Amino acid sequence: MSVTLFERHRDVLDRAVTAIRDRGYWSAFSEIPSGKIYGETAAADGLASFQALLGKPFPLADQPATIDWGSSETNPYGTTLGITYPLSDISALISASRLAANGWRKTTVEERTGVCLEILHRLNARSFELAHAVMQTTGQGFVMAFQAGAPHAQDRGLEAVAYAYEEMMRVPQHAAWEKPQGKADPLKLDKTFRLVPRGIGLVIGCSTFPTWNSYGGLFASLATGNAVIVKPHPASVLPLAITVQVARDVLREAGYDPNTVLLAADTADQPITKELAMRPEIGIIDYTGSSAFGDWLEANARHAVVHTEKAGVNWIVIDSTDDLKGMARNIAFSLSLYSGQMCTTPQNIFIPADGITADGTHVAFDQVVGAVKTATDKLLGDPERAVEVLGAIKSEDTVARLESAQASGAVARPSAALGHPKFPDARVHTPLILKTDATDEAAYLTERFGPISLMIATNGTADSLTRAAGSARDHGAITASVYSTDPVVLEAAEAAAMDGGVALSCNLTGGVFVNQSAAYSDFHVSGANPAGNASLTDGAFVTGRFRVVQVRRPAAA
Repeated sequence: MSVTLFERHRDVLDRAVTAIRDRGYWSAFSEIPSGKIYGETAAADGLASFQALLGKPFPLADQPATIDWGSSETNPYGTTLGITYPLSDISALISASRLAANGWRKTTVEERTGVCLEILHRLNARSFELAHAVMQTTGQGFVMAFQAGAPHAQDRGLEAVAYAYEEMMRVPQHAAWEKPQGKADPLKLDKTFRLVPRGIGLVIGCSTFPTWNSYGGLFASLATGNAVIVKPHPASVLPLAITVQVARDVLREAGYDPNTVLLAADTADQPITKELAMRPEIGIIDYTGSSAFGDWLEANARHAVVHTEKAGVNWIVIDSTDDLKGMARNIAFSLSLYSGQMCTTPQNIFIPADGITADGTHVAFDQVVGAVKTATDKLLGDPERAVEVLGAIKSEDTVARLESAQASGAVARPSAALGHPKFPDARVHTPLILKTDATDEAAYLTERFGPISLMIATNGTADSLTRAAGSARDHGAITASVYSTDPVVLEAAEAAAMDGGVALSCNLTGGVFVNQSAAYSDFHVSGANPAGNASLTDGAFVTGRFRVVQVRRPAAA
């Protein structure tokens, strides 16, 4: 059946492989939540499926090693989910994963790839259900939850499968080796090459983007022959529980041990991540989250290949622009989207203290700040629209950080609580914009996760670029942006981005935002600064998940 799965989805795989080579726009899964695309009843069916999960144990009763059921999952919209998840004995869970891995590693590249493609296909069919799960656990607005939590995440998973397939197919299964010996008979060997998986893959999910940040590692490990244990953040379990459920169903139907993919849920007061990560059976770790724990994994989990995406201080440098309003609107949206709870959201905006040239005239520093403030006010002027852009704030710690920053800084635009028309208990807060001087490095050289940004007055564009590059190099950054009409400045900005190892966007004034990262085209995280040691997705992201072991025999006469 699994070979049939490969053949069934071969066209999608081929197109994905072409896309990662060309790096142009392509998507296998539509981001439009339309009945014409997903089926006329898909929206209603997805909502009903989500609602059917509430207030009861999640349907994973067939998973082994369960010793209890529990949850500390939270909903930033204020409603109660009431779903419990299987809590496992770690040793028994590892044993079940190892046993399943013995069979999974013997499969062919085509068989594993076919299973992965079928899992993604079925996840796409459940995109509306996943959207509600992502929305109600992370606080994303529904449209964003649908796009980022379902089709965009699925594209990232398919991208990883395409890379894994490409890298594995570079290795032939057999080779006839013949070395000439002059007048003597040549030396002849028959060589066989086997792909050997690294070990159990541990995927450690984050609370804000549980699927988007996890599917790359999950599918890269699975496609390369590794069994996978998925460890969700205890505050956002449901999206990854649905993912594991789908994966197990496909594996079982294809004739493989469903324990090839397992869920390792825990609670906030009884965490298991460190214990799991330090098990010697774990060969691969994929992690998204705080720098502190990411650094700990990199330093301590030496037995595993560790891929991390951590925190950083993303930046914008403003030198000049020929579209002040367009620039301000673009920045305002980037600061507001999902209340700044994206790893790609800009935080530090460097502006010359003596102002910039905009639309051919001189514009003072405070006028630039005012333009961004005005654009943010207009974007969020309609409360119903505002809550869809902002979503809800996932953690109470983020709200406390926001309130502390507002009380202690020079405020250019205050943050305010905003009522949600559908969820009266939702945590919704508008962005806070602060002003500071470039010499106050303590104010801006650490990540202030959430809707907090700083307008930083510098000694000029050269000073802005030097400080921006240094902040990325020393403290990490995932995104950077520059606005300038001067080709010399743009060239200097590119050099600064290369020095800081951070992806750069130039003069974005329209419908593309620095926050966005497109599968098959954008390398999300460079792995070249402290914000992370790996990239979604490149060849290095998959090649360490398997090794090649060869057997040599004298060739038959």
